[in-house]
Amino acid sequence: MYAALVVVFVIGYLLIALEHPIKIDKSATALLLGMVMWVLFILGADALPFVVEKAAEHGYAGHLSDFVNAEILHHMGEVATTLFFLIGAMTIVELVDIHGGFCIITDRITSRNKKKLLWILGFVTFFMSAILDNLTTSIVMVMLLRKLINEPKERWLYASMIIIAANAGGAWSPIGDITTIMLWVKGNVSTGAVIMYILLPSLMAMIIPMLFVTRKLKGELAAVECGEVEENKNITKGERKLLFFLGVCGLIFVPIFKTITHLPPFIGMLFSLSILWIVTEMLYNGKALDPQQQFRLPRVLQRIDTPTILFFLGILMAVAVLQSTGILGDMANMLAVNVGDVNIINIVLGFLSSIVDNVPLVAAAQGMYEIIPLEQAQALAAGSWDINFIQDGNFWLLLTYCAGVGGSMLIIGSAAGVVVMGLEKINFGWYLKNISLVAMLGYLAGAAVLIGELLLFPPAQVLYNIG
Repeated sequence: MYAALVVVFVIGYLLIALEHPIKIDKSATALLLGMVMWVLFILGADALPFVVEKAAEHGYAGHLSDFVNAEILHHMGEVATTLFFLIGAMTIVELVDIHGGFCIITDRITSRNKKKLLWILGFVTFFMSAILDNLTTSIVMVMLLRKLINEPKERWLYASMIIIAANAGGAWSPIGDITTIMLWVKGNVSTGAVIMYILLPSLMAMIIPMLFVTRKLKGELAAVECGEVEENKNITKGERKLLFFLGVCGLIFVPIFKTITHLPPFIGMLFSLSILWIVTEMLYNGKALDPQQQFRLPRVLQRIDTPTILFFLGILMAVAVLQSTGILGDMANMLAVNVGDVNIINIVLGFLSSIVDNVPLVAAAQGMYEIIPLEQAQALAAGSWDINFIQDGNFWLLLTYCAGVGGSMLIIGSAAGVVVMGLEKINFGWYLKNISLVAMLGYLAGAAVLIGELLLFPPAQVLYNIG
């Protein structure tokens, strides 16, 4: 049964990758994959020793169907937080965009030099994703790209660099990526160590691919006039600025809200959306306009890319089966036993994160290894295996970088990549041919820099005076 689940998962991913040749929308394939995986899971649960043992531990001995249903509800709760976060972020961005809010930024990006513009957008994305998160940042930057670049294939190059820059930027901030948040909240890494050790490797992971892509860009872009388009001609400049700043502040508010309340980020996102919704209602209540000329939030919701939401649902639920059946955990254990080197293990995990979701990979790694308390670490010799697992140990810092940045190697390897793929309709094969190799070079270069930092300045000694 384990083999059947893996085979079905691989076939599903291949069909998603071959979306354009087979002419079947990837969202339909992903949704079918997720549902088929759960059907196979419940039909073959009694043939999965790991599941039988886990069910007994949780009081479901002899009631495997009840255990599987409990697992569905558990994972669906986690998936829902991602989906509602995504819906909220996309709605806020779409609301700002439909009222011409992003013209405030695009009007200030005056350079039409293709190479210079790439670097400007790359660094803006890199630092914005550290403040917001890589998913939200990717949505915002793709919306900006649509205002700056008309030619779709050329826009794909810029969008691909946004994926890489967003993932790299999210890795060095404790609130920039969901996996970094997981490690930060549990105490595997601290804010200071993440910034101190991972900022430079993340920059390297972005700069290397951008150097290669820059060589493909020549000349100047055609001028783009933001102007008064149909969607926002009934909105004044002051109202446009108000919606823009409310939208941006609402997005920035989300990580602050998470830090203060410790509630899931989607709560903060929906809180921001509700404020923006109320302001938009008040704005239109003061205008004598035909309903067709009003872009209240219910109408904006019709423009949201629903297939992308369903794609997320299918993929995350399929990966959840691999997690619940212990397959991901077995893969991580196999690496630990057969490899035994934290550098190689994490680099391999980074490659795996470009194929499967990095969240369950990080969760499996957290479950495999306990954090060594500092009082116990004082007795460990420098260079011992366990010293890698103290707070801010080599393993956790490498995992933070590799899980966050490794997903850029395939367009389906990160939430940012999946969203950009859906918004821009980027072909999986095109990304594999034109971007994957340079993304891998950047990933490996950044990993080499981080390993060098850890060798020269061991966290155990620099931060905790151990060894």
